[in-house]
Amino acid sequence: MRWNISLDILNAGFITAEWPALKQVKTLITTRQGGVSSWPFDSMNLGSHVNDDLTCVAENRQRLTRYLPSEPHWLNQVHGIGVLDASRIGSIIPDADGIFTRQKNQVCCVLSADCLPVLICNQQGSQVAAVHAGWRGLLDGIIENAVSKFDPSDALLVYLGPAIGPQAFEVGGEVRDAFCAHDGESNQAFASSNNEGKWLADIYSLARLRLSKLGITSIYGGLDCTVQDSERFFSYRRDGQTGRMASLIWIESD
Repeated sequence: MRWNISLDILNAGFITAEWPALKQVKTLITTRQGGVSSWPFDSMNLGSHVNDDLTCVAENRQRLTRYLPSEPHWLNQVHGIGVLDASRIGSIIPDADGIFTRQKNQVCCVLSADCLPVLICNQQGSQVAAVHAGWRGLLDGIIENAVSKFDPSDALLVYLGPAIGPQAFEVGGEVRDAFCAHDGESNQAFASSNNEGKWLADIYSLARLRLSKLGITSIYGGLDCTVQDSERFFSYRRDGQTGRMASLIWIESD
């Protein structure tokens, strides 16, 4: 079953979350297609911090905004655990890795190019959040902090957007040790690598484990690999210098 999908969005090369959220909860995940940036940012780069031509970035963002009720709330992502209320953000772009809102037509947005974008809503469709979860933020509690911004009585739905897959995410033993020290069950998210002292990490499994510990079981997505799908996705691990995709969520007005 496919939920919450606009034909115009699909034709533009974008993705929407496949989850049973109420119809007023809208999502959009960009791919690398549909923009004006040149190699290696070709073509729908939305990151202004990656040394792309800023005129191209501005045009790409303008193209994106055509599908949205308002300009997205952009963040300066720092691989931390800060989660901000979109209603309290002023004109200066803040340092944070998560954003939430209870207001209609406020667009929450995070950028990624291997890190895990996490979209969250409550079942009544009255609050949404977007989270940028690299392994550092995931380890330090970005998901827990985002969930804490919802009412404890809310039943939550979560969508895991495109990220580096478990066959491509090689990490050092210190990363595995840190996760396992926090929760021994994290061991199941790591597999031996062919490179001595390295491990293959499943960031999707690590996120699901964190969510399950919070009592959240309605988890969707988590099937893509940004590294392996070079046609659709930017990947910092694969290419080094590259663009950024956006994962967005908002509550549509009646």
